[in-house]
Parts: sequence; C-alpha cells; structure tokens
Amino acid sequence: MQGNSFDNKICIVTGAAQGIGQAVTQRLSDNGALKVYALDLNHEALTHAWHAYSNVIPVALNICDREAIRLLVEDIQREHSHIDVLVNNAGITQDALLENMSESQWDQVVEVNLKGVFNLTQAVASIMMANGYGSIITMSSVVGTDGNIGQSNYAATKGGVIAMTKGWAKEFSRHGEQVRANCVAPGFVETPMTANLPEKVLNMMRQKTPLQRMASVDDIADGVEFLASDKSRFITGQVLKIDGGLVL
Repeated sequence: MQGNSFDNKICIVTGAAQGIGQAVTQRLSDNGALKVYALDLNHEALTHAWHAYSNVIPVALNICDREAIRLLVEDIQREHSHIDVLVNNAGITQDALLENMSESQWDQVVEVNLKGVFNLTQAVASIMMANGYGSIITMSSVVGTDGNIGQSNYAATKGGVIAMTKGWAKEFSRHGEQVRANCVAPGFVETPMTANLPEKVLNMMRQKTPLQRMASVDDIADGVEFLASDKSRFITGQVLKIDGGLVL
C-alpha cells in the first residue's frame, strides 16, 4: 500500500507492546496515522517499543477495566472528535483439556478475549457511527472457525468475536453509516510466545501448513492494514483467514 494511507486517522490498537499488535501499530504509524493509541497491560514494554514514535501514544490499560476505557475514549474524543480505526488484538490463552479446565481458566480467557473486545467496541462504536465512518478489526483465529483440542475457552471466545463482528457489521451501518467490522483469523504465527516452543513443535506447525512456513507478524499486519484502510471500503462482516492454507 502507498504511504500516508491513514492521514489524519485516529487509531486504537490493543495488545500493542509486542507481536502482532506491535506490528500493526507500527504499520499504522508508518502509513501516516495522526495518532495511534497503543494499549497494553505492560507499561515497560510499551514505553520501550514506542518511545521514539511521535504519533504513537502508549497507554497502559486493562481492557477488562470499563471505567479506564471510558475515560480514555472520552479524552480521545475531546481532543480529536473522531476515532477512525479500532484493532481489537489483545488476547490470552489458558489451555487445558475440557476435563481438566478450571473455572478460573475459562473465566480469564472469556473476560479478556470476549468481554474485552466488547468493552472497547462498545466505547468506540457510537463515536464512529456519529461521524459516519470507521473500521473495526478484531483478531480471531482459525481455532475460532475450526476448533482445536485443549482450547475450549479460546475457541469459544474467538468464535464469539466472529459472531459479534457479523452482528456489528449490520448494526453499525443500519442508518447508512460507513462503519465496518471485520475479523482476521491467523493460523500459526511467529511471535515472542511461539518462539519459546520446542523446534519439533515449530516444525510440526510448518509441516501442517500448505505454504510450509509460519506467518510473520507482518503477514498478519498486511491483512489488518488492508481492512483498516479505504481499500476495503466495501468489505464488512467478513473473516479474513491468514493461515497459509492451514484450514481449507
């Protein structure tokens, strides 16, 4: 995509301190966003990642804290009067076979991956609708479309955000607003989290993928950038799989 495709845009990215969220934040910043609000729990990692970027505003925030979200969104609206892009990227895993999964493991994943997405989107969507424009991209997963052993909680949340997104695509444009909602569903991705896996596990992931490699964070950021930009202005309610053919 050409540079400056996000001129004057105000963007919010969650889970922005590392991995996919960091790559997406940098992509929006490098492509001319007026401001990118980079949200993450890890204040130290946020500061380290974004101290040299004048148009990235690091915000240490828990997406389960509805009051903190309300105050942040009010501040952004007061300063800029618009929010153009929301990328719901933050998420966690607490894997276990169903027979061994604790209530806490279930609750924690649902609270962050599903309710956290609800919290941010609810706070931002009304501003986008009032302005008649916006793009909301939520990170799902092939686990949310096709399931996986030992990830009942994660699959439920990643399938849930797809269902919410499809509803939002209809709800947020019902009076003609150009407010779009889409999901990205990655397959195996090289991130700081997967870097700690044994090489035999990484090789298994590569072998399962028809394109014989794992995605880079930039592969995922490419898809998010497209859905956030006006190049996808007639795309809404969709799930973009970026998985190298893992799920066909």
